Amino acid sequence: MAGNTPTKGKIKVSPRAKRFAADYLVDLSRIPGSGGLDGRITEDDVRRYLDVIGYFSRKITPTALNLARQEKLDMFDLTGSGEGGRITLSDVQDVASERPLEMSSMRKTIAQRLVLSKQTIPHFYVTVGVEMDMIMALRRRLRDEGVNYSLNVFILKAAAMALRSFPLVNAVTDGRSIRRRSKVNIGMAVSVDNGLLVPVIRNADCKALDEIHAEAAELAEKARMGRIAPDEMRDGTFTVSNMGMMKVESFGAIINSGEGAILAVGSVIPSPVVCDGMIVVREMMKITMSADHRLIDGSMAAAFVNQVKDNLECADFWNCFI
Repeated sequence: MAGNTPTKGKIKVSPRAKRFAADYLVDLSRIPGSGGLDGRITEDDVRRYLDVIGYFSRKITPTALNLARQEKLDMFDLTGSGEGGRITLSDVQDVASERPLEMSSMRKTIAQRLVLSKQTIPHFYVTVGVEMDMIMALRRRLRDEGVNYSLNVFILKAAAMALRSFPLVNAVTDGRSIRRRSKVNIGMAVSVDNGLLVPVIRNADCKALDEIHAEAAELAEKARMGRIAPDEMRDGTFTVSNMGMMKVESFGAIINSGEGAILAVGSVIPSPVVCDGMIVVREMMKITMSADHRLIDGSMAAAFVNQVKDNLECADFWNCFI
């Protein structure tokens, strides 16, 4: 029966063979078993295998050997870079660092949802530049008065009010029917350890700036602390993903499943612009809308992002909310 190996089920290994293979960093799945009718791998099988492949001619430093055992690496996954082909500690560290790591449950969920979105929703992108000098000056004035709103509060409100005029952007489709939503519920992308969560501010179009500010701060803190409730991330109709604090000029976001569009927000950057035939410096911010082309056409996407732009740039618009 020499050379027989089981064709089905788990590899059978004698206890002595298992200990011996562990000592010499050998992957038992590579060794044919000769023990009994079930093809059990014996210690002799392991020794013969090591002789045939020239195992004992390989050299490894003691520290490298200890780490390889700790990481349960196979000797033949290691390539020596030391003198005479000796396997060094750094050789083992390199192989160990490249081993596949199990994704967290959060990352698996993110991966599944984003792949589904990208594969099933025909994305297209529209970008405009927004002059933010007025908003930045308004924020400074409010801060001097003791009111410290983040820039994201203004962006969330500007988008929410624009959605009132563009019900299709606030809708969703499965490719067969369109479902309009009576509420404007803005999802707010929040970066957390090893992932991303999207708390939802419900009825954002009906809320004052101080309400949005307080709710956004509370939801973001809950998300980062791992205390966000599932109900606080449901029923979103549109999402804003702001990477402005990360020195990003612009980017295109992936639409959340169950929504028809998402707005990606870049950094506010001093930039040269032409004004009345003169080159001047303005605080500019790029916003990029990712839209579901089954639901939203290019002209509508362009009109929507320009409405958000107009809301952000218009002092009279904000006089209604301050």
